[in-house]
Amino acid sequence: MAQIWAGTDIGKTHHHCVVLDAEGRKLLSRRVLNDEPELLALLADVLALDEDVLWAVDVADGMAALWVNVLLNHGQHLVYIPGLAVNRASAGYRGMGKTDAKDATVIADQARMRLDLVVIRPDDEHAVELRILTDRRSDLTADRTRRINRLRGQLTGIFPALERVLDLGNVGPLVLLTGYQTPAALRRAGRSRLETWLRNRKVRGADVLARAAMEAAERQHATVPGEKITAQVVHTLAKEVMGLNEQIAEIDKLIAARFRDHGLAEVIASMPGIGPLLGAEFLAATAGDMSRFGSADRLASFAGVAPVPRDSGNISGNLHRPRRYHRGLQRVFYTSALISIRSCEESRRFYERKRAEGKRHTQAVLALARRRVNVMWALIRDGECFQRGLPVTAAA
Repeated sequence: MAQIWAGTDIGKTHHHCVVLDAEGRKLLSRRVLNDEPELLALLADVLALDEDVLWAVDVADGMAALWVNVLLNHGQHLVYIPGLAVNRASAGYRGMGKTDAKDATVIADQARMRLDLVVIRPDDEHAVELRILTDRRSDLTADRTRRINRLRGQLTGIFPALERVLDLGNVGPLVLLTGYQTPAALRRAGRSRLETWLRNRKVRGADVLARAAMEAAERQHATVPGEKITAQVVHTLAKEVMGLNEQIAEIDKLIAARFRDHGLAEVIASMPGIGPLLGAEFLAATAGDMSRFGSADRLASFAGVAPVPRDSGNISGNLHRPRRYHRGLQRVFYTSALISIRSCEESRRFYERKRAEGKRHTQAVLALARRRVNVMWALIRDGECFQRGLPVTAAA
């Protein structure tokens, strides 16, 4: 049982730490540089007050990574309280102002009073690497989406007929836009020459793409102001999207390789609908340690696939999606559930039964995702692979 509680309000360059005793009296309040010597000095000073200390932080990664690892490497007990919970709890404390010292006090006091806070444990190297790689992939995917949207906007401004017929999620249309961006340029090239140009660049379906592009060019003979410079922008954006596609393909290979090296890879990948990428995202979010959650229900709540009650007065049985959950983990279970409907007969039957009960498509998929949490929990707990042919309800 802790004798003192130390709350740290995390910042990019500096943290603020406040230490409270069992009666809530402030024993220490210090602003400390986010640097190892300063953090070690703070740790020593707090331990000099009492060795039985419970540490609490409002950020568990990123700019808090150094402080968290210093504490864990020295065998300290550390819990996490979300920043939103700190913000709401601070309204119940004296004073209307907001300072780092007050936030640190709230964090320490909440850790002193609450027993339901998440305990932070050291992650294994595999989980950390997968988290870094999957986060990087998410950034690249978001960058690609933004550039495709800009590319569509620019192309619509000078050549809307071509924008309508191109699927910019494929490589062929992007290759086309690196060479031809205007109706006049396409008409000058002609269909035969355009098709040969695409084939030389190993574009699949070059004949279909060339025919669609030429038909679009024949529907527009007007020249739009700014067409020349816009065509250059379209060319640049198409090249950037192709470059991002290559980077995503490379990082996918790294993710798949690191995922296969994990001890739970075979168990996780045995679940219908889960491949290396979704499996890596699952490990990045959970580290494969189910003891962190205590039960499948808590894992489902963390993943945002378990509804929570919203009752008031005479209204009861009102359920809604939780506001706080891990969106990456929800994506894993929801996306894998969608895939499993097509690839797994047991999942398909479960989905159809929920639809027959009157649930909408999204509700039925969420219900399947919730059931799959139970299955995944049991597989990891027992260290066994998924067995096809068993009813989903029985496996759960």
